[in-house]
Amino acid sequence: MTRANILVLDEGTTSTRAMLFDGEGALHGVAQEELEQFYPASGRVEHDAAEIWNKTLRCAQAMVEKAGGAAQVAAIGITNQRETVVAWDKTTGEPLTRAIVWQDRRTADACAKLKEGGQEDMVRSRTGLLLDPYFSGTKMRWLLENDDAVRAAADAGTLAMGTVESWLVWKLTSGARFISDASNASRTLLYNLEQGEWDEDLLDLFGVPRAVLPDIVDCAGELAETDSALFGNAIPICGMAGDQQAATIGQGCLSPGDTKATYGTGAFILANTGSTVPTSDNRLLSTVLYQLDGERHYAVEGAVFVAGSLIKYLRDTLGLIDDAGETEALARSITDSGGVVIVPALSGLGAPHWRPDARASITGLGFDTGRAHIARAALEAMSHQTHDLALAFAADGAHWTGLKVDGGMSANDWMAQDIADVLGLPVTRPDFVETTALGAAMLAAVGCGMHADLQAAANAMIGSTRTFRPNMNADTRDERVARWEAAIAKV
Repeated sequence: MTRANILVLDEGTTSTRAMLFDGEGALHGVAQEELEQFYPASGRVEHDAAEIWNKTLRCAQAMVEKAGGAAQVAAIGITNQRETVVAWDKTTGEPLTRAIVWQDRRTADACAKLKEGGQEDMVRSRTGLLLDPYFSGTKMRWLLENDDAVRAAADAGTLAMGTVESWLVWKLTSGARFISDASNASRTLLYNLEQGEWDEDLLDLFGVPRAVLPDIVDCAGELAETDSALFGNAIPICGMAGDQQAATIGQGCLSPGDTKATYGTGAFILANTGSTVPTSDNRLLSTVLYQLDGERHYAVEGAVFVAGSLIKYLRDTLGLIDDAGETEALARSITDSGGVVIVPALSGLGAPHWRPDARASITGLGFDTGRAHIARAALEAMSHQTHDLALAFAADGAHWTGLKVDGGMSANDWMAQDIADVLGLPVTRPDFVETTALGAAMLAAVGCGMHADLQAAANAMIGSTRTFRPNMNADTRDERVARWEAAIAKV
């Protein structure tokens, strides 16, 4: 019987999911479990890598059973929260310490010292990235310098370090494959964009031994094969990409100039630049979009650290809402935010500001301020952060003519319309907003031969869309932007 399904493992910051797609992009099942976040100190964010694996396996097994067994699954695609670092022992296959999550800021001082030492220009020219604690390299260095178990494993030659997809492939193959795809590797500060491999000078700069890192592979192809004991039969792993690259593919941004924004825990905007390594004069990032048959395609990226996590903060920490879905009704219940502006720098500011020391603020409060004003200001912050990035892209010569949006937050119609209003551009949203998982499914479908190439996969698997067109007057837009800029200047 023909294997008709693609199993996607979607490794988010707050949950892990297994999703079952067919070759036409239809979703046939989802199994999801939440992941615990650990905040051991200010600026520190950690995950339990064993929990990630155990819950991923449980979700995957549920979807394989739903498919009718491993024989009905053509391939696995993996997409993951990027920059998060897992350290484990190659002998035991167990984590040595908690994973350091991409949001973690503990290496801010180390990054500042490297900048003071004049290293950022070299790092940026080779990696396309900035010296910021967001990226994986400084996290690896911190573990090697500060964690006894990690340092002992390095001395013993048993240490493995990688991002989440590397950890999962290791576990799925029972240690037979230690790999990272090029899109994830390009987020580490250790990868040379031009050469497509680990850079020896950068490894020396960050003190990370080559021996502890995975081999770098394409984003699609016969990348690995699961241990048959996990699902009853072996299943090929045929697609891998970081979550934002996968979402870009899932939006069909396959031609230079195509641009998408994903609003999840953070917000990430990528513009396809084709096969030429891009450069930015406005503190945007250059990254590998995907690599096929050894050929790399690139993107320019703007990364905002706090998007959906701000709504989660309002719900879980401040108790202002019971459910994220409330924010749309609250925003519609008033005519404006009453002058309230939220700068959501809960993990510092990302692009184009890159200020890890910035702290979040709520300004414009008065006795007439209610929770509706705060909820609306939280959604407005998404539009203003996107507008900041639009200006940076334009300054680099990459003017947007429209924006494709996706991710859980983009399901909020009020927010999608507000983004269109503040940008003054049409915003297009697919009816199926989980494009990160869809992009991983497309890569796996190409990798296993279900579709001939990514364009064929896009034609077959991407569905219908809805467009939001701007209708805000210029005076209102200018007033909003001015208030935002004043609030940003204060933090």
